[in-house]
Amino acid sequence: MKPHKSSPSSPKRSAAIVTPIILLLVLALVCLYDMTFSNPYPRIHRVASSSSSSSLPSPTNTSSSASPSTTVEACDLTRGQWVPDDEAPYYTNLTCPFIDDHQNCMKFGKPSLEFMRWRWQPDGCDLPRFDAARFLEAMRGKSMAFVGDSLARNHLKSLLCLLSKEAQPVEVGTSSEIDVTGRAVRRDYHYRNHSFSISLFWSPFLVKANQSNATLGQWDLHLDTPDTRWAAHIADFDYIVLSGTNWFLRPSFYREAGRVVARNGAAAAAAGNVTEMPVPRAVRAAFRTALGAIAAREGFRGKVVLRSVTPAHFEDGEWNTGGDCVRTRPFRRDERALGAVEAEYRAAQVDALRETEAAARRNGAEMLLLDITEAMDLRPDGHPSRYGHPPGGSVEGSFVVDCLHWCLPGPIDMWSELLLQLLIAHPS
Repeated sequence: MKPHKSSPSSPKRSAAIVTPIILLLVLALVCLYDMTFSNPYPRIHRVASSSSSSSLPSPTNTSSSASPSTTVEACDLTRGQWVPDDEAPYYTNLTCPFIDDHQNCMKFGKPSLEFMRWRWQPDGCDLPRFDAARFLEAMRGKSMAFVGDSLARNHLKSLLCLLSKEAQPVEVGTSSEIDVTGRAVRRDYHYRNHSFSISLFWSPFLVKANQSNATLGQWDLHLDTPDTRWAAHIADFDYIVLSGTNWFLRPSFYREAGRVVARNGAAAAAAGNVTEMPVPRAVRAAFRTALGAIAAREGFRGKVVLRSVTPAHFEDGEWNTGGDCVRTRPFRRDERALGAVEAEYRAAQVDALRETEAAARRNGAEMLLLDITEAMDLRPDGHPSRYGHPPGGSVEGSFVVDCLHWCLPGPIDMWSELLLQLLIAHPS
């Protein structure tokens, strides 16, 4: 039998068949890449009542999990700019009893109060004003925890003030445990008429942390072990709001399985031969551990809200070298680009979220991103500066000028406007 001779046209026919297949595979990979990475910061969509007479465009997407009376509009609430607002603030330091002195800018005479007269305007739609009654009704019979550092407390106090127009909570069962930094580890507030509880956990690193040298302010961070002071209570809550990046700048040694594996740059003086790890990588590891603990916790079927990093606005120096924040207006969007450090931190948080969200879904939980970074980057005017304490006082130790936390009332109130839209778009 003679060997079969291929027809001269066979290679052409093979190429004609293979080429479209390759093109289809390439297109599929491009589409997969686009779906996975082209929008690295998940959107918060506007939620409105279906009976609303809003003049906004008709909704283009109705959430399958939302109640029949709500619709989800295709508008990204996290992209926009700050515009003048003639309406009075939601509250003042006379109507809200929850404002800490360090954020009580009205009490201590901040020269310009114009920072209260701006509202966030998303591109293509409006962000609904905060509705305290709607928030409390949505939270009826539920519980929420804020876990993080002093900015988590700043957010919690803002929310309590926003809700104070409708109801006042009772502080109950506050833990007697005091952190090595002198802060209460846990505080609890209860809205009796709504059976709604809010708790605040002090956990600036989210993971297990021990102060190894108080003189140097040096810490040992166990990047693979969640802080049990909050993690032991995961199943007690329906919603957990996680945040915290600023304490990672403190001199730190990083441990995994109990062993020192790296350090940050601030710990160089005591480093020996320990390798330096970039801070964003440590942030990513800590958030991955914290989110992973929630995703794996049996009995937790709630929602995790990761609040993205909020930028500081020290100018002409740092917090300890004469920096201040004296601007009286927001930046326009074209005036300022997000700093490289803030962008890295936010990317680290989002990476950790994406690395753990599949496990959370398998166990019946949901992970959401409260992305406030770009909006808050435009608000250098909203910090206390020198007006979070009496003249001659300080925020903490030698920390006199505060361009990190936010005045109450102030631009931070927008966080809860976004949080409400996020939660009603993803109801339990």
